[in-house]
Amino acid sequence: MAVRLGRRSAYARRVTQGPAQQLADADDQELFRRLVESVQDYAIFMLSPSGHVATWNPGAQRIKGYDANEIIGQHFSRFYSEDEVLAGKCEIELRVAARQGRFEDEGWRVRKDGTLFWANVVISAVRDNDGNLLGFTKVTRDLTERKKAEEERAARIAAEEANRAKDAFLAMLGHELRNPLAPIFTALQLIKLRGGGGEDPAFQVIERQSKHMARLVDDLLDVSRINRGKIELSRAPIDLRKAIEEAIEVAGDAFKRRGHEFTVGLPAEAISVFGDETRLTQVFTNLLTNAAKYTRPHGRVTLTAKASDREVVVEVADTGIGIEAGLLPNVFDLFVQGRQGLDRADGGLGLGLTLVKALVVLHGGTVSAQSPGPGLGSTFTVRLPIAQSKSVSVTLSPTGFELAQTPRRVLVVDDNDDARFLLREGLRLAGHEVRTAENAPAALELIRSFTPEIAILDIGLPGIDGYALALALRARLASQRPRLIALTGYGQPKDRLRSAEVGFEHHLLKPVDLPFLLRIIESAEAEPESAGDSTSRGRSE
Repeated sequence: MAVRLGRRSAYARRVTQGPAQQLADADDQELFRRLVESVQDYAIFMLSPSGHVATWNPGAQRIKGYDANEIIGQHFSRFYSEDEVLAGKCEIELRVAARQGRFEDEGWRVRKDGTLFWANVVISAVRDNDGNLLGFTKVTRDLTERKKAEEERAARIAAEEANRAKDAFLAMLGHELRNPLAPIFTALQLIKLRGGGGEDPAFQVIERQSKHMARLVDDLLDVSRINRGKIELSRAPIDLRKAIEEAIEVAGDAFKRRGHEFTVGLPAEAISVFGDETRLTQVFTNLLTNAAKYTRPHGRVTLTAKASDREVVVEVADTGIGIEAGLLPNVFDLFVQGRQGLDRADGGLGLGLTLVKALVVLHGGTVSAQSPGPGLGSTFTVRLPIAQSKSVSVTLSPTGFELAQTPRRVLVVDDNDDARFLLREGLRLAGHEVRTAENAPAALELIRSFTPEIAILDIGLPGIDGYALALALRARLASQRPRLIALTGYGQPKDRLRSAEVGFEHHLLKPVDLPFLLRIIESAEAEPESAGDSTSRGRSE
């Protein structure tokens, strides 16, 4: 709708009769200034019928960067890119506004300093009562921040979709590659059973390369599972030396083939950690095969392990090709590798270190990489928490449950009646003294007469959730704080991180494996009175 003026003022006559400079009448500027001088967030100005700037408000100066004396009298095409000007965009906008009374658009506009901003532009035709065109009003809003937020959100959604598609592809690829590998392995085994091929170099090459292929497929599947939060750990108190020794056995052939000097330094006494032996073997196998792969023939590889009362530190060091400084921060990222020759003799999929980091983190540990630079070797350091308990012998009850060597007082809080009942019965059959509550208020009332040594809490409780209940229990029981075990359906990394932050030592997913839970309870020790609200000593999936 065009704006109409009730009378032909001197200002209006000058607009239709003279050049743009005649529009700068002091009285009219004062009237316009009074109307719009308080507006800072919008550029509000007038154009002559030909598109020359006639007035200029403080908001226009702030958004576009021009002082009034710089821009009044200039054509408004200054605010458009060169391509848009050549395409006639400015003339089209004025024609549409003149014909329809209004034109609105969003797009990139140009400031005085040449930078771009995303603008919402409304141009309205100004006419007198007789319908004569006096000029145009133009209102511009700077929407750059909104545009950036929309683009970032769209990019984030696209990245998440791409990640999901990538994970689905990796899972599909891994499973499809297993199909041809299965008969290959079967054929090799049949040849051996029939007494042939075992000593044939060609047979050994096929066997060795097939095993390598199988490991790559396993890595693909594991990466997919980890990214989708579906990897499972079977954790128990173990001697870490056994996992390391199994990894050495797997990687030993690679060292022999390349003539490496390989040395190992392990403590004489057991290294007790709470972990999945198979997955920890995988961690050290990947680190050792990585060292063998990237260390030139007749190089040196060293594995050492040192244990303290809180953690074990395992280092795998080599004299290999080293790592560039720019690559070090991303060396554990998916598909990241150093520079490869065209033959990719030292190649791979770039999955091994990604798996190492993911599995170590799931065990509550850390892994880091150091290198002085290309050609100067590398050192990978794994840190894992020491198990806070001694290994225990197991006696089975007549029902098949493990009888507790040290019966505990256990509190179970779960709003699901069936889950609460079955868990209580299982713990009682094992010899523990058990009390249950269906929600946080009931649990807090219960501890007035019952002091638990172990508290098994559902996270998704109604009202007060398991995180808040854990903090309340630790605060109210002060010097007799229970060991906390989360039993939940929430298993994302952020959930595990939060449970660790509030003091849970284990994060178990439903449905729980009862024998596994009993082993965790059996291995728990009373928390010393001086213990603070510090760290979890291990979390499970």
